Amino acid sequence: MLHLLAEDSFPWLIVLSVFFIIVLLIILLIVSRFIGLYIQAMVSGAKVGMPDLLGMRLRKVNAQTIVTARIQAMRAGISVTTPEMESHVLAGGNVQRVISAMIAANKAGIDLPWQIATAIDLAGRDILGAVQTSVNPKVIDVPNPQFGQPTIDGVAKDGIQLKVKARVTVRTNIRTLVGGATEETIVARVGEGIVNAIGSAADYKHVLENPDSISKAVLHKGLDANTAFEILSIDIAEVSPGENIGAKLAADRAESDKRRFQAEAEQRRAMAVAHEQENIAKQAENRALVVLAEAEIPRALSEALRSGNMGVMDYYKLKNIQADTSMRDSIAQPEVKG
Repeated sequence: MLHLLAEDSFPWLIVLSVFFIIVLLIILLIVSRFIGLYIQAMVSGAKVGMPDLLGMRLRKVNAQTIVTARIQAMRAGISVTTPEMESHVLAGGNVQRVISAMIAANKAGIDLPWQIATAIDLAGRDILGAVQTSVNPKVIDVPNPQFGQPTIDGVAKDGIQLKVKARVTVRTNIRTLVGGATEETIVARVGEGIVNAIGSAADYKHVLENPDSISKAVLHKGLDANTAFEILSIDIAEVSPGENIGAKLAADRAESDKRRFQAEAEQRRAMAVAHEQENIAKQAENRALVVLAEAEIPRALSEALRSGNMGVMDYYKLKNIQADTSMRDSIAQPEVKG
């Protein structure tokens, strides 16, 4: 009986043995892929557990990147846990660049916590470049040649235009890098400050003699507020006089006044001509009335003769008076020489 049971269970033992052997081979295969990273981390003093490595595999995280970054951090004395690095990678960040930036900041004595560094990286800013700029300040040209404007132009109170080129030395402000304004804002603010400083100058010669007056006036305005940079200095690279804008504006104003006065004179002339035409029309109207009145005279004479209010001798006396008046008018007229 026992012999029969042993014969019946033998195939199952073979199946179970094969199954366990296959599982063991799979585990060894998986472990063999991470054994090098595990030993590398352990030897470097940045221990990463085998379960963590297997979990990275399942979460599709590059274990080599995490181990390398952790080794660099531990060697530099920066304490960052493996889950924190893995979370940053899963969020879409570049953990290698963040660790390199933190190491550079640590060597330069700049306080750069992990939370701020990862926030800057996830915001799309170049965290390593920001740290390098914070350590080694950069120079920004004002105006930016890429925008096609060669100089910043301002007009002094005496009407003379001045063309200015400036160089602004800035360094990155790590604390305000997230949400802070970019280089374009610095360029715009400095340009506005230069125009304001030139406009406040009483004489363009004073600006040419003291170009640092522009940089001092602009630098004291706090133009780096709410930006990702800290302005260290503003240096005037070039100042040159331009056009006499005051004289040009005065000439344009005089020309405009001339056209306005001409238009007003033309308006008055047109009104005078219209008034003259109205008077001519009134004269013609009055002459017509006189003609109509004169036409009534013969009719009135006829009516007076018929009604007996006027005699024939009276009529002849009237004709004599008219003839005498006509003769006097002809004598009074000047003689026309042929």
